Amino acid sequence: MTELIVSLLALPQALPPALSGCVGTNRAPASVARQIAANDDVAAIGLWLAEYHDSPHTFRSYHKEAERLLLWATQVRGKPVSSLTREDVIAYEAFLAHPPATWCDDGLARRGEHRRLFVGPLAERSRRQALGILAGLFNYLVRAGYLAGSPFVLQRRRARRGTRRTIERYLDRALWEDVLRIVDGWPQDTSRERQRYERVRWILRFLYETALRAAEAAATGESDFQQLRGRWWLHTVGKGGVEGTIPLSDGLMVDFARYRRFYGLPPIPAMEGKIPAILGIAGRPSPLTSTAVYQIVKDAFRRVADTLQKEDCAKATRLRRASTHWLRHTAATHQAEDGTPIHHIQQNLRHSSIGTTSIYIHAEEDARHASTTKTRSETSAPPGDVP
Repeated sequence: MTELIVSLLALPQALPPALSGCVGTNRAPASVARQIAANDDVAAIGLWLAEYHDSPHTFRSYHKEAERLLLWATQVRGKPVSSLTREDVIAYEAFLAHPPATWCDDGLARRGEHRRLFVGPLAERSRRQALGILAGLFNYLVRAGYLAGSPFVLQRRRARRGTRRTIERYLDRALWEDVLRIVDGWPQDTSRERQRYERVRWILRFLYETALRAAEAAATGESDFQQLRGRWWLHTVGKGGVEGTIPLSDGLMVDFARYRRFYGLPPIPAMEGKIPAILGIAGRPSPLTSTAVYQIVKDAFRRVADTLQKEDCAKATRLRRASTHWLRHTAATHQAEDGTPIHHIQQNLRHSSIGTTSIYIHAEEDARHASTTKTRSETSAPPGDVP
């Protein structure tokens, strides 16, 4: 079991006793009933991570934060995780805001034993998320009888910023059409160029029509495409194990057939098949990671933005910020603009609350803007002067 935990965490198996946590100053006394058998920090953290083995996206996110903290504690602070105090947590938050260059070395790989742990300083929102994840780790270890207490419980509660009434991280129709137009103009002279074009063409359309998250899209296989009563549906399992079905248009199925034919596959997905919906660029039938899907979309958006820069600088800037999740927002926003009933959009996105879905409804905001500015727009600006 210990070997499994260490392999899950991908951290050194042997730390010196002073850093391993065997005698950490915050270890629970022997009189406390233990719920886990771990006797060092790596094993204890590994057990916490193992609780999320069935949620790959959450596992990767939590793994990253646990690894960062463990390495910072042992290498920078010179103490085990199980000896960290409130002062250490405050220092760690400052560290996340300004990590030294050695932790952000572009010369290091993104993966592997000697990978870089930071791209750069973490934004406030990312720091809050990281500390929230670590607070969950410490709460788990306290409840498990491994730690005596959590230095995170002393954290001052910050006032939550007001949430936006509507989502703005989406591509309007003009920009979305620009993306499709520019991608369709990519060169296809070599085999690799054709592979790259067909893959990006399919991924963009797939994510846009289904509103899937990157992890959900990466996990989708051909058997998840189901034909019922003459209509195609996609079965998916999302965050928190929530299952759902998403209606698929005939147009998307034509795009899927095209993508499959390009790689020599039958155009119709097999009910019991195991081929992933998104293949490796050379057509390998092994699924991509959610990180790979995310990076493919980010790279495509950057490439399109470089072309758009000459046409419209504002559009290019917006597109460089966009990611896979923007396509989810784009799908929901466009569905709302097309008049799709809000409860159908809620089902398509698998939201538990219709209040969450309502943030994609922009019609009321647009109407408010039009009624407020109508008179001034008609009387103040000469024709052609409005940007």
